[in-house]
Amino acid sequence: MSQAETDHSSVTPGARFLAEIHEQPAALERLLAHEDEIARAAELAIRRDARLIRLVGHGSSDNAASFGIYAFGLLPRWTAMRDAITLTVHYDTPLDMSGSTVIGLSQSGQTPDVVEYVVRARAAGALTIAVTNDPSAELARAAEVAIPLATGPELAVAATKTYVNTLAVLALLAGHLAGRGAELSDGIRRAGDQLADVLPSLERAAAGIALPFAYTGRMFVIGRGVEFATAREIALKLLETCRVAAEPLTATDLAHGPVAALDPLFPVWAIASPDATLAPVQEAAARARAMGATLVASGTAASELEGAAYSLPVPAPVPQLLSPLLSVVPGQLFAWALSRARGLDPDAPHGLAKVTLAR
Repeated sequence: MSQAETDHSSVTPGARFLAEIHEQPAALERLLAHEDEIARAAELAIRRDARLIRLVGHGSSDNAASFGIYAFGLLPRWTAMRDAITLTVHYDTPLDMSGSTVIGLSQSGQTPDVVEYVVRARAAGALTIAVTNDPSAELARAAEVAIPLATGPELAVAATKTYVNTLAVLALLAGHLAGRGAELSDGIRRAGDQLADVLPSLERAAAGIALPFAYTGRMFVIGRGVEFATAREIALKLLETCRVAAEPLTATDLAHGPVAALDPLFPVWAIASPDATLAPVQEAAARARAMGATLVASGTAASELEGAAYSLPVPAPVPQLLSPLLSVVPGQLFAWALSRARGLDPDAPHGLAKVTLAR
């Protein structure tokens, strides 16, 4: 049993969810033991010149795919997309997938339409890669290459360590495609160390701000670029564990209509990074404040968002591309704390199960 599991036993509501948040640094380290498998997948994609990356998944896996678009675009400069499962599986549209690398993302490896998409994509000429926490699952058997998430059992319904490790797999795969595998591997290892160092203080800070939001029923979560994946994932955690109607938006989308909904009872969570996306996030945060919304600032550039009522900064990794490995954690911890403040059990979200089997 890990130290986190010892410290956070299942006696209290949310103990499992919290324990798995704390296991994330160790999970990242376990993943790096499988770097050779990721490197071989990259070599195969290069050898087959399969330069169009098609990412498919649901829930947290699909959120991670939003990050993958940037990882593959910024590192090897390959085009990546979150592909339409419905177009292929449900509308039965025949597509020529030669020249494509399909990456099926599923923590359980059992999501039926993701498996079916990979089966059809392989038959249509794509290189197929499964990213799953269960290397013996149906998805892994359907694909040509299987990359294990290596998180160990994830028992909480709301994904935490499998999400972060999926980000790391995509970053490392993109790094190897770009000939920068060693740099990304070192960066992931350092990011895990940074996360381990900051987790105790982040937990205290998140718990400290949960009570003021105990009666919040709605929230916008905004990010841009690589941090839009973070916005999507934090919003999902709030939806599934806290019953908060949280909607993820890009910082620019906020200005195109949604800003009109804001008022002092409609908070905005903003994730900021010190890169080319900082200015639009700052502008969106300023507009939210002008509408009277309470602003929560997080991310590696949280201090750059003026007027935030609450701030949950995280350390900056190197390279900056890896910031989502850290920036999602304040949202995970806030969801844990807010769920308990609302009298809910984040280990047992209403109406949810760990494995999604519905088509």
